[in-house]
Amino acid sequence: MTVQRKYTEQFRLKYGCNPQQKEASIYTLEESETLPFQILNGKPGYINLLDALNAWQLVQEVDLALGTPCAASFKHVSPAGVAVAVPLSPILQKVYECEELEEISPLASAYIRARGADPMSSFGDFIALSRKVDESTARVIKTLVSDGIIAPDYDEKAFEMLQGKKKGNYVILQSSSEYVAPQQEFREIYGVGFSQNRNTLLLNEDHLLHTVVTKNQELPQTAKRDLILASIALKYTQSNSVGYAFGGQMIGIGAGQQSRIDCTKLAGRKADLWYLRQHPKVQNLPFKKEVKKVDRINARVLYIENEMTHHEQAIWSQLFTEVPPFLREEEKSEWMNTLSGVSISSDAFFPFRDNIDQASKRGVSYIVQPGGSMRDDEVIQATNEYAMVMAMSGIRLFHH
Repeated sequence: MTVQRKYTEQFRLKYGCNPQQKEASIYTLEESETLPFQILNGKPGYINLLDALNAWQLVQEVDLALGTPCAASFKHVSPAGVAVAVPLSPILQKVYECEELEEISPLASAYIRARGADPMSSFGDFIALSRKVDESTARVIKTLVSDGIIAPDYDEKAFEMLQGKKKGNYVILQSSSEYVAPQQEFREIYGVGFSQNRNTLLLNEDHLLHTVVTKNQELPQTAKRDLILASIALKYTQSNSVGYAFGGQMIGIGAGQQSRIDCTKLAGRKADLWYLRQHPKVQNLPFKKEVKKVDRINARVLYIENEMTHHEQAIWSQLFTEVPPFLREEEKSEWMNTLSGVSISSDAFFPFRDNIDQASKRGVSYIVQPGGSMRDDEVIQATNEYAMVMAMSGIRLFHH
């Protein structure tokens, strides 16, 4: 069979993934001859647009499934954070350094959560928002280091604030509500063409949570929300991937690992860090008044990890009026033991029970995974030992 496809160049890019890849352009396909976005400001790059197109699909699908505003913070074609609109508690306002904000709209709360879950990974992100950008959300974004944004629309004042970022070069994209992507997608690698149907299955409660296989069958609405959120996030995350969700936001994403257990551990370490940032000792570090927000955020992470070289620690120590003693391992363990009700999703089956054992260390109570491993019985037994609830969806979510 021979397939002929017509591409029309829409605009040239400065370069592709790397500066040495000079010949780079954006094309439309004959089926539509239109792009799924308009460029309202700035000049997007190759990776900007890869992030934008994946991130936009993610937030659009979450909004459709859960009926609430969604935000994603993307880096290198995977989400660093994803969240829906849930009011911020006083402790999270403090953790996310947004106590000074007079107003936090629902959309702003979603982005603050998405950006704040893993702020070091989100530094210089590409943002996707599922609803019209309001002034409250733009005010949050204005102060942060970010490469660009895609959203369905912008308030006039919000657009003006964003347009002023990066000396007027901030990338602002408006997604098209009328665009319909072709059912068949093609790509080319090393001169070889690939074709497949797009992964258009919309993830929701009916598709994901229909088969609970554990003794404990009780799934509260908050857990259903978090399991759906985590699964949709993984649908647009480089595989292998595992994600932890809690309180309407991703708190740990392990992406692009060859081993499933490495995904679970990587995402788990990010979840640990997210929760330990709420520890009273971390929140009460005695920073000097002149220390900037981004430096405070990074310093707290270094304090928790306690893996600094002598040179790093010397610089870090200068941020405080008095150098604080580090958290002891037993203090970290005691704090982590207070976390419960976390949800976890995997883009493919858990092959061994070690993934469940690792998840149990991070307060996981709810799991969704495709199932289909030869050791499903062993994995189910492990979840029963921890009194977890696990659904097997039968849906693999690989993304490459």
